Amino acid sequence: MEHELKIYNSLSRQKEPFEPLHEGYVGLYVCGPTVYSDVHLGNCRTFVSFDVIYRYLTYLGYKVRYVRNITDVGHLEGDTDSDAEDKISKKARLEQLEPMELVQRHTRSFHHILGMLNTLSPSIEPTATGHIVEQIQMVQEILDNGYAYVKNGSVYFNTPKFIKDHGVYGKLSGKRVDDLLSETRDDLKNQDEKNDPSDFAIWIKADERHLMRWPSPWSVGFPGWHLECSAMSTKYLGKQFDIHGGGMDLQFPHHENEIAQNYGACGCMPVRYWMHGNMLLLNGKKMSKTPDPETGKSNSITPVELFSGENEIFSKPYSPMVVRFFMLQSHYRSTLDLTDDALLAAEKGFRRLMEANKALQGMASAGKGQEGPLGKEIQKLIGQIHEEMNDDFNTPRALAVLFDLVTKINSLKDGHLPMDQISEETFNRLKHTFRNFIYDIFGLKDELEAGAEGNGLAEGLMQLIIDIRQQARASKDWATSDKIRDALKELDIVLKDSKEGTSWVKGQ
Repeated sequence: MEHELKIYNSLSRQKEPFEPLHEGYVGLYVCGPTVYSDVHLGNCRTFVSFDVIYRYLTYLGYKVRYVRNITDVGHLEGDTDSDAEDKISKKARLEQLEPMELVQRHTRSFHHILGMLNTLSPSIEPTATGHIVEQIQMVQEILDNGYAYVKNGSVYFNTPKFIKDHGVYGKLSGKRVDDLLSETRDDLKNQDEKNDPSDFAIWIKADERHLMRWPSPWSVGFPGWHLECSAMSTKYLGKQFDIHGGGMDLQFPHHENEIAQNYGACGCMPVRYWMHGNMLLLNGKKMSKTPDPETGKSNSITPVELFSGENEIFSKPYSPMVVRFFMLQSHYRSTLDLTDDALLAAEKGFRRLMEANKALQGMASAGKGQEGPLGKEIQKLIGQIHEEMNDDFNTPRALAVLFDLVTKINSLKDGHLPMDQISEETFNRLKHTFRNFIYDIFGLKDELEAGAEGNGLAEGLMQLIIDIRQQARASKDWATSDKIRDALKELDIVLKDSKEGTSWVKGQ
């Protein structure tokens, strides 16, 4: 498979040519949500980023096995809370629900939100509770290899021994070994059970308040949070696989401990390319549900609040596709600031892109095989889009090139550029590339049409309305013509009259 895809590897801190373990196949694992609450926008950005990566790898011709887990046990509150408790167990107890009742509710909500953002489903979506057997087996392997020990029914990973035997701990996060050894990174109440403060639990003995528990050779308990991803990625992608993704906040301790566990179980680095997405800011600040001491307000917003407009932060509702388009305007490794002005600009850009595609797909080629300067320029821009995406999935720069093509398309539509300077082959390639990038790679869709049953229904209804208005204008029934135009404007639909006829767009 010939291409020049390069990926920034968090482990080496540089871009590397992408060479999968098995030619033509890609194993991709992305850490999914902990389903004790609804998914927040920062997580959505991560999942949208990896959705585009998944789509582009598929576009390049790879057969991708995309695994994204659901964390439904083992994720404890805080990092040093002495009375820490599993997040799902605690929330279920407070709401007087069965833990799986809580899990099911928030998993459905997670799927609904990602569906609104038009992300593709992963190939496999394993749950931690569905893989207890595999996790117990991995704990036993780590014990057998001498990298863990049992204390009072809990099993702890021996970090100092691992550091002594393998010089990889801390490499992903860039932390110094001395700092790693001095930090307490567990959230268990029994800190004094550990041989070293840096050790972390891979199996936790359940106390009487814990609602989720399973029998094991060591105790009735539950797996550690870090363990589940190691076990499930190994089960579905093998001891070594191509790409592991997640947010930058997971580099340490979660991903660092995954590497340690996999080494402890099988003695090898599990992942070739580690990829991490950056955070989403809200009005220049980190999102937080904790109220500000001065204002008393939290700096956070949920996807539903953003989509519905039911919030005090933004001036209006923003549709899921506008939000997705906005997320694509920043590289996945860069921070992204969610502001009203940025979303307003994204809304205009999104509509302009959709309008240009609609115009392009309705055009017919006038070329007869000859390729003029304009055709060569378009071919160059098409190649540039692929170059930008091959440069570590650079969506903002690829979008910028698409908008260069938008300018060409609009000029062709208005007759300001000669269509006969573009060969039929180039024109067809322009149509396919433009459509493929918008829909198949960037995952955008025309929301007005998508809301109808079948993509052609909205177009058909609008054409009927335009025909009725044209008949009214032909009969000099200006009152009816104006009424149709004004009513559509209220629905944020704009009619555009030209010598070729009347067209419509969603918004200005």
